[in-house]
Amino acid sequence: MNRHVSENLLGVKDIEQQPKGRGTRFTLNGALWSLQVLFGFFFAGSGFGKVLLYDGALYAAAPRAVAWYAAVPQPLIVFIGVCEVLGGVGLILPSMTGVKPKLTPLAAVGLTLTMILAAGFHITRSEYELVPANLLLGGVAAFIAVGRWKLRPIVPAIITTSRALKSFAVLGALALLVFAPTWYTMTNVQF
Repeated sequence: MNRHVSENLLGVKDIEQQPKGRGTRFTLNGALWSLQVLFGFFFAGSGFGKVLLYDGALYAAAPRAVAWYAAVPQPLIVFIGVCEVLGGVGLILPSMTGVKPKLTPLAAVGLTLTMILAAGFHITRSEYELVPANLLLGGVAAFIAVGRWKLRPIVPAIITTSRALKSFAVLGALALLVFAPTWYTMTNVQF
């Protein structure tokens, strides 16, 4: 609350209470939520593209678009993709529903580890131009992990209808905005 003090002619002070403006404030919780949603969608989409490589024809064509796919066995790429999809969803849904919110920092730790391993892989292949992206993604995932584990943890809650509907809306948004375009691009565009 903002406090304004004014004196009248008799020298008596009046203290007025005015409600704080509803301007935007930068908060750690808001930053964490923004990063969770943004990176959750990113990792889910990136992982889904890798999951689609279970198809032999897509896997055979993929190295023309992404060179390192040729150096990794198909089952490993699909496994990495499943981990990224689950990690991306894990950044958002447990915190949003309040059901097992400790899964969010665990998902972030898993994504951090994935990015550290990816950076090491690219260094061994002398693909140094890919390492900064891995370090950035891993660093943000680590920030989310620390933020949701220690700094601004989410309190466990009972699932409610509104929370369940929000979760279904997020899954629907993932399907429409991330999974469907990725599937369409990978199945209909020639590499």
